[in-house]
Amino acid sequence: MKILVINPGSTSTKIAVFDDENEVLSRRIDHPREELDKFDRLIDQKDFRKRAIIDTLKEAGFEIKDFDAIACRGGILPPLTGGTYKVEQNMVDYLANESPVEHASNLAAVIGYELAKPFGIPVYITDPISVDEMIPEAKLSGIPEIERKSYGHYLNMKAVAREVAEKEFGKKYEELNFVVVHLGGGISVAAHRKGKVIDINNANDEGPFSPERTGELPVGDLVKVAYSGKYSKRELKKRYVGKGGLVAYLGTNDMREALKRAKEGDKEADLIVRAMAYQIAKEIGGMMAVLKGEVDGIILTGGMAHNKDFTDMIRGYVERYAPVYIVPGEFEMIALAKGALRVLKGEEKAKQWKKEG
Repeated sequence: MKILVINPGSTSTKIAVFDDENEVLSRRIDHPREELDKFDRLIDQKDFRKRAIIDTLKEAGFEIKDFDAIACRGGILPPLTGGTYKVEQNMVDYLANESPVEHASNLAAVIGYELAKPFGIPVYITDPISVDEMIPEAKLSGIPEIERKSYGHYLNMKAVAREVAEKEFGKKYEELNFVVVHLGGGISVAAHRKGKVIDINNANDEGPFSPERTGELPVGDLVKVAYSGKYSKRELKKRYVGKGGLVAYLGTNDMREALKRAKEGDKEADLIVRAMAYQIAKEIGGMMAVLKGEVDGIILTGGMAHNKDFTDMIRGYVERYAPVYIVPGEFEMIALAKGALRVLKGEEKAKQWKKEG
């Protein structure tokens, strides 16, 4: 099966071609900011990016008609369960015109659908950003006006959990329980119970601090800062998401730099790095409680999982409770290809998306 994968970012579009699970082409198409600035809305970039994809494929010797399926990064849809969904006109219309957040991922299915339609090629998304499998108890925040939100690195986390389940246990993801930690610019810690993410910290607002985000904050003090008159709403949000965490303490979002400074005797850097590992371990412990201690493994993934010194700090807190598996990096492209492939091979039935109401 030949599958085209499309994954747009804010200033680039990643594409890949897979023969079954074997990647035969990988390209990152960079889009100059001055070109993107010509478009009023992000969705207006659709034709510009579509042409770039076609030209890049043609240069590499591929045509759209050659593909058995197109796999796209899932955009911001209303909350839905995980899995692979067939892209149809109703989803395309929603992503193009109704999605509550302008996000580059919204472009993927729209572009993929337009590329595929003339040739009758199926298009799929897998585990989009808006996956919501949280149990009812996890949704309550403490006041009725605020509900805990299910946002996280689902595509990568579920892909890595499937990989560990198969390689380490010889079982399906749906048969096991994991705590999966995505270590990136934001940090997601999630309880995976038999193939569903039943609880997760919203990496923008909750959980451990990260290279760029504050994570959870004392609410009383936060209210005081918000009403201090020192910051606009936009400035305050940027301080907590983008300029929090390592950036706020050490002036860098690079864990390698922080660890280097710690090794060279910088006591503040050493404390901050250890505090981040401590907070991550504490969040893991909470998710283990959610799973009632029935945990087959703890998985650390994402970019920071490449750093053994840091993962060893986390491991030191939690390894006595469950085996720890380190799977560094991100696997979005192969995860999207595998999602489509499972449907093409009849291993999984594609879900149909319907807008509620």
